[in-house]
Amino acid sequence: MYIRIRNLREDKDMTQTQMAEILNCSQRIYSNYECGDVDIPTPILIGIAQFHHVSTDYLLGLTDDPTPPK
Repeated sequence: MYIRIRNLREDKDMTQTQMAEILNCSQRIYSNYECGDVDIPTPILIGIAQFHHVSTDYLLGLTDDPTPPK
């Protein structure tokens, strides 16, 4: 999961700071999410999925299809 979150951010050429601002958290907390040091709260996971237009199942590694449900 954490690799997918990092890769999605990097694919958009965004910094951790920019992503943290979008999610209303600090860069340090966001970095902890990407590194897997702390569990990602559900609202943050949903925010990441919505921002990147992918499903939470994709972020969680339950599917390789990033398409969110309709």
